[in-house]
Amino acid sequence: MDWIAAEEAQARLGVRAQTLYAYVSRGRVQTRPDSRDPRRSLYRAADIAALAARKTRSRKVSDVATGAIAWGEPVLASAITTVSGGRLFYRGRDAVELAQTETLEAVARLLRGGHGAALKRTDRPPIPQAPDMRSRAFLALASRAGLDPPALGRNPLALAVEAATLLDVLTDAVAGEIGGGAISNRLALAWGLGPGGPQADLIRRALVLLADHELNASTFAARVAASTGASLSASALAGLSALSGPRHGGASRAVRNFVAEAEASGPRAAITARLQEDRSLPGFGHNLYPDLDPRAEALLAHFEPSANMQQLRLAVTAVTGLQPNVDFALVALSERLKLPPDAPFALFAVARCAGWIAHAIEQVQGGQLIRPRARYVGVEVG
Repeated sequence: MDWIAAEEAQARLGVRAQTLYAYVSRGRVQTRPDSRDPRRSLYRAADIAALAARKTRSRKVSDVATGAIAWGEPVLASAITTVSGGRLFYRGRDAVELAQTETLEAVARLLRGGHGAALKRTDRPPIPQAPDMRSRAFLALASRAGLDPPALGRNPLALAVEAATLLDVLTDAVAGEIGGGAISNRLALAWGLGPGGPQADLIRRALVLLADHELNASTFAARVAASTGASLSASALAGLSALSGPRHGGASRAVRNFVAEAEASGPRAAITARLQEDRSLPGFGHNLYPDLDPRAEALLAHFEPSANMQQLRLAVTAVTGLQPNVDFALVALSERLKLPPDAPFALFAVARCAGWIAHAIEQVQGGQLIRPRARYVGVEVG
């Protein structure tokens, strides 16, 4: 039986003396006095090797889990949406094809797994008093989240009715008035566009293309809330909170800043400056789409961006090979239709609410609490 000194044992395990002593006190490592120096101890090499192997296995598992959180392998099962072969699918149907004809309401029913029949909504509350769309959206969902019953244990039909109503409530808040008809037409009217025309149709297409996008940050936040049994409105509020960040639904501001830089100094100069400073090119490229974002392609095919945005698009592609993503397309659409500055976020929020609710219902019906473990990297304990 091989025995090694404390220094070597610590080196093999990558731990400090206190941790090695803790292993001994717990009976995980055998010791014996060193015959050459009774004041020192020797440690059983086989025990040290077993601990080292266990730590390596644990580290590999934690590394896999950590990688899965950031654009890695799937971390939970879902039958709702997937990205495959550079295309986006809602329950097996191509989202780009759906955007040709469907409304957000129809796609919301599809995402929830329901049939094509529209559901009767319940009464809707008054519009929250706030000066902008974003504030009204948060207030509308927060007021519902404070009153609505938990989703856990609810009848599927009751959840479906609540889901349809909740989508209307958020649309009312964004539009600033309680309205009827297709959501795309209601938003078009609120933004000074004629309902049913080509401009409203562009809004309809954008809503369908944005309705869901697999397990993005806001959807994961919504599912975490739903896994506790929280109400659908609380789950949607969690999703909206995550969406508001500049790395998600708030990315339009970064795109606008990039466009402004290109207008001030010229597209190539603006691109070069960002590359030299190791800064990103907002509005271009996407981790899930190595070639091009099909949502952006489908939307940009139906209108002509402004000259400045078109020049930037061509310059970025020429210099880097990157294609525009849906954030660029939303900003370009907003500029073309002369929508309010926060319209890209509002479109994102209303559309993605359909996905949040579908994922929340799926999570509640699965019955599993989402509770990952933390990989502790603080002051060593034990």
